Amino acid sequence: MAETTKHILVPEKWVQSYSDYLYNYTITRVNNHDLAKDLVQETFFAGLKSMKNFQGKASERTWLISILKRKIIDHYRKINSKKGKAEVRMNFYNDGEREGEWIEERVPNSWSSDTDKDIENKELKSTLEKCIDNLPEKYSMVFRMKTIQGFETEEICKELDITPSNLWVIIHRARTQLRKCMEDNWFNN
Repeated sequence: MAETTKHILVPEKWVQSYSDYLYNYTITRVNNHDLAKDLVQETFFAGLKSMKNFQGKASERTWLISILKRKIIDHYRKINSKKGKAEVRMNFYNDGEREGEWIEERVPNSWSSDTDKDIENKELKSTLEKCIDNLPEKYSMVFRMKTIQGFETEEICKELDITPSNLWVIIHRARTQLRKCMEDNWFNN
């Protein structure tokens, strides 16, 4: 019978070992440096408070990420209750290897220089953000939560009180509208 590893918590090393990873994870989901730092700090505090609940089945990092995900969700719940919608800015090229994949096939393969690439990336990001902002509110929120922030389908459905099939219809419609917007405002310029 295989022996399972029981992980332990070493909170004295959390900041040194995990702060950069947690910060990078957070900044791609909230695009606000101060907020990202605050959420990571809240994660560490919540971890300290709930150490007694740690069962050792997951690694420290995995456990801290699960706490951080809840903190991010709570942040958006708070925004939703106050402002009616959550806004997230997206860094198109740095959000993980699969982010934006449905549109990457249209990005040119060769770039003339790093400076041109930086300028074009910023312009592409700006155009994409404007297109996302122009989506209907629910489409924008669902698209950001699923595609940009990487929330699980059941988390989104529970948070927004929609069915999984409704979620996928919204995602499809959002992508269709984004594709049209990007074609009109980026690819045909």
